[in-house]
Amino acid sequence: MIGLLTALGIIVVLLVIGVPIGFAFAGAVLFLTAYFQLDPGLLLPSAFFQTYSVVLLSLPMFIFAGRIMGEGGIATPLINLAETLVGRVRGGLGIVLVFSCALFGAISGTASSAVAAIGTVMIPRMEEAGYPRGYTTGLISCSSLLGQLIPPSVPMILFAWITRQSIAACFLSTVGPGLLMIVLYAFLNWLMCRRIPTIKVGPRLGLADSLRETGRATRHASFALMMPVLILGGIYGGLFTPTEAASVAALYGIPVGFWIYKGLTLKKLWQTTIDSAATIGAIVIMFLFILVASRVFTMQQVPQMIVDALLNISENKIVILMMANVFLIIVGMLMDDISGTLIAAPLLMPLMLKIGVHPVQFAAIVGTNLAIGANTPPTAPILYLAGRIGGVTIEEFIKPVAVLLLFGSLPVALATTYWPDLSLFLPRLMGYVH
Repeated sequence: MIGLLTALGIIVVLLVIGVPIGFAFAGAVLFLTAYFQLDPGLLLPSAFFQTYSVVLLSLPMFIFAGRIMGEGGIATPLINLAETLVGRVRGGLGIVLVFSCALFGAISGTASSAVAAIGTVMIPRMEEAGYPRGYTTGLISCSSLLGQLIPPSVPMILFAWITRQSIAACFLSTVGPGLLMIVLYAFLNWLMCRRIPTIKVGPRLGLADSLRETGRATRHASFALMMPVLILGGIYGGLFTPTEAASVAALYGIPVGFWIYKGLTLKKLWQTTIDSAATIGAIVIMFLFILVASRVFTMQQVPQMIVDALLNISENKIVILMMANVFLIIVGMLMDDISGTLIAAPLLMPLMLKIGVHPVQFAAIVGTNLAIGANTPPTAPILYLAGRIGGVTIEEFIKPVAVLLLFGSLPVALATTYWPDLSLFLPRLMGYVH
């Protein structure tokens, strides 16, 4: 256990001083191999072998597809559609932002893409309507995490791969928590906007004008809305696997970006390809060292030590789940959703099985808790990304973030943890969980 704590301490220190996360894990792996006197020549081949997986082929294509749609101008028609539905009430543009992040999450599968695509459009638009820039930045920071919950979700692909669960079941497990979070965020936004006197509200439209505007916005957004239908409908309809769905999404996104929304150019496509390749390369390096670390933890029976340690503190399932949630939030505070999923899932899975938590419910527990950590300092990657895009200091938007996390994200995480049907209803309905 001392070796584990020291390795985690090395990761935290290296991340805090700005070392890339893959190399932070490399430092921890070097320590572990020396501490336990292990042969790297035996560990590295096994890690390389584990990365040879058809499931992992979906990751680069989903990342590429998300970036294509982000650069292709898809955010604007989605925002316009949401605005026709809920935009003409007090606080309506905040609700538009929340819904737009959910819609974009159903396309990109990552929070960072939602921050970049939705934030660059909505922050200036909401500022013109009287919303403080800091408030809007805080709202986009939290709402973007819906990209991790609304399928297709990249972290859920990784969870399914590392725990050998169905990707489709893990996708469905976070739908219930994601919808609940949308409702809570929209309600909290409405409450907070009542205290902002500068907000301007657009004139109400008559029923005929409203229907006409909604129909026009829906037609314009139809090609964007087809993407999640294509991905999820194809997967759950049995037309293709998640890996094939990712490739179809990428192929669909290119002509849509070029000729429908016309935000994509050859230069942007080339840069998007390079950026996606760089991101994927960094993830693969991170995979390798995390898998080596996981292999060392398994050899040293660290997961079993964690099980025994927590059961020695309490055998009450409620207490154990609360401690697991705190651990996951701390992990999310220190690293991004991808690395957090890879490190937390194998460490806590034996404990979850021991206390009778279904693996698919555990997928949703991991997703909701890591979403909280991603907006909580010290590392908080999504929080700082939102601040850069919004052009504000953290002091200007930390208050709305704290309100949304405390009264929105945290209740959803607790409901997901202690109300199994919230995450298991849809997988059971679709026949993935019995």
